[in-house]
Amino acid sequence: MSVNVKAVILAGGQSRRMGQDKSLVLWEGVPLLRRVYDVAAAVVGDVAVMTPWGDRYQEILPANFEGLADEQPGEGPLVALQQVLRESNPADVDWIWLLGCDLPCLNGAILQGWVDKLENHSSDQLVAVPHSQAGWEPLCGFYRPQVLPQLQEFITQGGRSFQNWLDQVPHVQISLGQAEAAMLYNCNYLEEGSRQ
Repeated sequence: MSVNVKAVILAGGQSRRMGQDKSLVLWEGVPLLRRVYDVAAAVVGDVAVMTPWGDRYQEILPANFEGLADEQPGEGPLVALQQVLRESNPADVDWIWLLGCDLPCLNGAILQGWVDKLENHSSDQLVAVPHSQAGWEPLCGFYRPQVLPQLQEFITQGGRSFQNWLDQVPHVQISLGQAEAAMLYNCNYLEEGSRQ
C-alpha cells in the first residue's frame, strides 16, 4: 500500500528579513522556490504553489505548475494550512506535505524515506513533523486532512502559533540527525542566498 501525498509550497510570506521576495533569491544560480519545487516533484510528483501572486513565479516554474490562491495573505502559515486542508479531498489525498519556499538544502533521499514511512503511521496520528532543538519544523511537515477540525478550532480561539498547535494534536515526531537538521536550514537574509 502506498500513500497519496500532495506537496504544497508556501510562497506568500512578507520576506521582511530578506528585504525582497525570498522565492526569487538565487541559491547556486537557481531561485529558492524552484529548488524546493524540483525536490518535492521528484519525491511525490504532485506539487502546488500557494501564493497571493499568481503570475509572479510563472517564469521560474514549469509551465503547467499548479497554483493555489492564498485567500488570506499575511495571516501566517497556520492559516494557509487551514485553507489547503479545507480544499483537500481526503478521498484523494492521504497527507499534505507543507513546505516553505526557503529551504535550499532539501535532500530528496532523506525526504523519500520520510514519505515512505507515512503509511506506517496509525490513522489517529494526524501529523508527522520534524522536531529540532529549536522546536517543531512545521514547514517541512506532513498533515492529514482529518486534522482540519482541530486546526479550525485552534485558529477560531485566536491561535496562530504552529509550535503551540503541534504540541496539542496527535503527532509523530520525526527525529533529526545531523544530516536531517542541516537539510532544514532556511534562508532568511539576503546575504545567505549568495551561493550564486
